[in-house]
Amino acid sequence: MAVTVKTFASASEAAGALSSDRTARYLGGGTLVMRALNEGDVSISTVVRAQDQALTRIDASAPRITLGAGVTFARVLAERDLAFLHAPARSIGGPAVRNMGTVGGNLFAPNPYGDFTVALLALDATVAVQGGFGSRDIPIEEFLQARERQAGTLVLSVSCTRPASSEAFRYRKIARIKPKGGSVMTLAAHLPISGGRIAGARIALGSMAPTQIRARAAERALEGRSLDAATIAAAASAAIEGTSPSDNALGSAWYRREVVGVHLRRLLSGQE
Repeated sequence: MAVTVKTFASASEAAGALSSDRTARYLGGGTLVMRALNEGDVSISTVVRAQDQALTRIDASAPRITLGAGVTFARVLAERDLAFLHAPARSIGGPAVRNMGTVGGNLFAPNPYGDFTVALLALDATVAVQGGFGSRDIPIEEFLQARERQAGTLVLSVSCTRPASSEAFRYRKIARIKPKGGSVMTLAAHLPISGGRIAGARIALGSMAPTQIRARAAERALEGRSLDAATIAAAASAAIEGTSPSDNALGSAWYRREVVGVHLRRLLSGQE
């Protein structure tokens, strides 16, 4: 089946093309769309591209940083001001994938991928999109819940909270092959501290449900408490609540449920 490639100067033109053609997919780094085409996905008949420089812009000067959807993981790793995102970026593929894969594309990566999105979910990210309805900002949790219906919209950028300290944000990817493999599971935690107690805890999990999710029971176990052994144990015990992992070649659903608390305890305790 022939595939038409359309390249536009502006993001708004590309968004218009996406929203008017149900068979169109946006091509950013190509790690998802080109793979689908190479595997014979006949649902894609048009590939849309944009040369808008705004899609590759990084604004790391404010407490809430903004990354254009076309920013690659290699560029994230090259920015000293984005050091808190280096571990999630480094955990994705090898150098070739990190040179091509983009922040916006990772939002659509199915399990066992999408690790950078786990970090963004823990950091209370907002996704800016444009489609037939115009442009708007969507909380990342809402975006992920409706991800399958986002094919006709163009992701413009993602913004997220900058942690107050290196201790406030923690990330761990469990994989059979490091760093290139898909994840058995991925965990990220944002733990702001006020007066010695956790205020506004966010825990995010990857490969523990059809999309990345928050571990709300674990968050409740942490909220308003100091990060001591008893609090960590309570959060680890609650980590399984609300999860619905599936079986795949990297691990069974049973295994994931058994070990998610173990890995959350290690993450919160600062263990390697």
